[in-house]
Amino acid sequence: MTLSSPLLLALGLLVTAALAWAAVVSARRRTAALAAAGVAVPGGRRTYLGIGLTIAGVGVLAIATAGPAAMVPVPRTAGTVILAIDVSNSMGADDVAPTRLAAAQRAARAFVAAQPDSVDIGVVAFERGALTTARPDSDHSIALAAIDRLKITGGTSLGTAIMASLSAITGKQVAVGRDGTAPDIGYWPSATIVMFSDGQNQGGADVERAATVAQRAGVHIHTVGVGTTAGATVQVDGYHLQTSLEEDILTVIAQTTGGAYHPASDAARLDGIADTIDLRLTVSDEPLPLAGGLIGLALALLTAGAALTVLRSGRVI
Repeated sequence: MTLSSPLLLALGLLVTAALAWAAVVSARRRTAALAAAGVAVPGGRRTYLGIGLTIAGVGVLAIATAGPAAMVPVPRTAGTVILAIDVSNSMGADDVAPTRLAAAQRAARAFVAAQPDSVDIGVVAFERGALTTARPDSDHSIALAAIDRLKITGGTSLGTAIMASLSAITGKQVAVGRDGTAPDIGYWPSATIVMFSDGQNQGGADVERAATVAQRAGVHIHTVGVGTTAGATVQVDGYHLQTSLEEDILTVIAQTTGGAYHPASDAARLDGIADTIDLRLTVSDEPLPLAGGLIGLALALLTAGAALTVLRSGRVI
């Protein structure tokens, strides 16, 4: 239990102790005076029950004024989510209306809107390279604005997307060493990456190695496959290129990190993707104020003490 004002507790208990001492001294003097006059003392200890309850009420009220609070474990959805969104040329395909990127943007906005303020959300746009367009923040309007700014450009590197997302989570540059060693970035069990992509990987950082870095850090990656296996044709630099959804690599990324692969071959399934991705619950200690209950108890004791005193003496004052 914690106290917001320990000094008030000390002063309140001193007042309570002083009242108790005064009541005892007064009772002894009264008893001695009655005995000296040859008058029997009526009621015994029951005579002072009302006074005792009143003093007890003052003591409880003193504890309440100190602002006591109990720390209780509260499960809640909290942590950091990075939305890694593919903006490569293949995301311009129209096999998911109106285009893969536009559908992914709509789904990402719906995902952001479904999250509580306790979740910090960031955005990473990736093609052959990757750029953090919005750092994780509890102000979700920043993430929404970043999603709206996304434009199609370049090729695709899923491995680079993962490393850039990990950099956004940790707040420092994360990269595989020149000798291929995976960096130790610590443990981030409340962080999640949600990757929207068609799985068209064209080089860059090694995907499986990047996924292993995330797995060791406790970061789950949920992959959302945007597109169809039948695919569509896109025009790039005057050339018509066939592009289709590559589910295998997206599944490997998700399974390696403890996440899940979510196929979304049409706009309707993409719109409902927020309901299928489960963020992990974290348990944190939250203060539970006790003053209200203690004040109620104090009022009950004071009322009972006053009532008993009136019934015994027949006087209000």
